[in-house]
Amino acid sequence: MTLASPAAIRHDWHLDEIEALFALPFNDLLFQAQQVHRQHFDANAVQVSTLLSIKTGACPEDCKYCPQSGHYNTGLGKEKLLEIEKVVAQARDAKAAGASRFCMGAAWRSPRQKDLDVVLEMVRQVKSLGLETCMTLGMLDDEQAQQLSTAGLDYYNHNLDTSPEYYGEIITTRSYDERLETLANVRGAGMKICSGGILGMGEAPRDRASMLKQLASLSPHPESVPINMLVKVKGTPLEDVDDLDPIDFVRAIAVARIMMPKSHVRLSAGRELMSDSTQALAFIAGANSIFYGDKLLTTENPDVLRDRTLFDKLGLHPEENRMCQDEAAQEEALDASLRRQAIERKVPQELFYDATAETDDIA
Repeated sequence: MTLASPAAIRHDWHLDEIEALFALPFNDLLFQAQQVHRQHFDANAVQVSTLLSIKTGACPEDCKYCPQSGHYNTGLGKEKLLEIEKVVAQARDAKAAGASRFCMGAAWRSPRQKDLDVVLEMVRQVKSLGLETCMTLGMLDDEQAQQLSTAGLDYYNHNLDTSPEYYGEIITTRSYDERLETLANVRGAGMKICSGGILGMGEAPRDRASMLKQLASLSPHPESVPINMLVKVKGTPLEDVDDLDPIDFVRAIAVARIMMPKSHVRLSAGRELMSDSTQALAFIAGANSIFYGDKLLTTENPDVLRDRTLFDKLGLHPEENRMCQDEAAQEEALDASLRRQAIERKVPQELFYDATAETDDIA
């Protein structure tokens, strides 16, 4: 069969076309992915994000891979919603370490308004540092998405996780259509989308192709596409699933790059267990984004020194932050926000509370 032009931006991929890409000889697949990548990006630049869990555990969803699910005994305790000042301090550290985007995640099915009030202030203050902002908070309706957009949120993360066909084997408490609806609400509010999936959950190769078909059918494509390798956690139903071959993982990175040429394809969870060689292949295949730091929500991630050493070894460098505010304006905006909090004196009472105290009504 004749493959599509590397320059084409398409939303009408057929499953047989995608499976044909997966079946290419490995060298041919990576060569095509590199051609696509170099048309749209600096081949040696990697967008660097930092991810912080702002509320951990007690999630009512039953995602079989997740240690934060309240359905499984993984030994992970509940943690309250972090105070705004702590989040801003972590964001400052992330920026100093080279991150251009700061991502915040909360273990909710969907945020309640009093939760959202806290989150909105976090977005405002992190944004004022000159960082891109990203949140993952579960499902959003139209109004919630609009509030986040108005606060200045740049990206919203909501993964599809797997194919529509395999989804019911992994999650039963939230439908695939509900995930797509949240993505539509986010896009409708004017925010960018971060959406990808997890490989190595026992899915068939066809499921990986089907998941990428779903992502590429979104118009426009997600600006960020995280491709995660399952991190097996004791106590979850997937703790004993067979490991995915690293070559199969790299193939998925390459196919994602070819199908979504202008998206940042993120080498995401599972890097802690990957060799430098596997990560290098993933970068050759078109991955150009990573999470930076020693923790991804609740699972381990390579430490900053290891990543810097790998970047030096491969001749990679962090992608330049495209935010247009100058440093003085950023600092002034943050100081003004902190002064406003001090004057109002409402923040400690209204915004600092234990978000795990009422989990029975998050359903």
